[in-house]
Amino acid sequence: MTHLGYLLVGWGVSLGAGVLYALRLITRGRRLAARVPADRRRWMTTQDPS
Repeated sequence: MTHLGYLLVGWGVSLGAGVLYALRLITRGRRLAARVPADRRRWMTTQDPS
């Protein structure tokens, strides 16, 4: 494998791992947020009373 091949594989593995981690983090956060009672949710996720 050439130097360019090692470089592309390294970047590909790094970016792929980052994307997989981000997707896992988002899905886990959404699943956990759904478990929080409505009265304990942060202001950004509650409905506007007006």
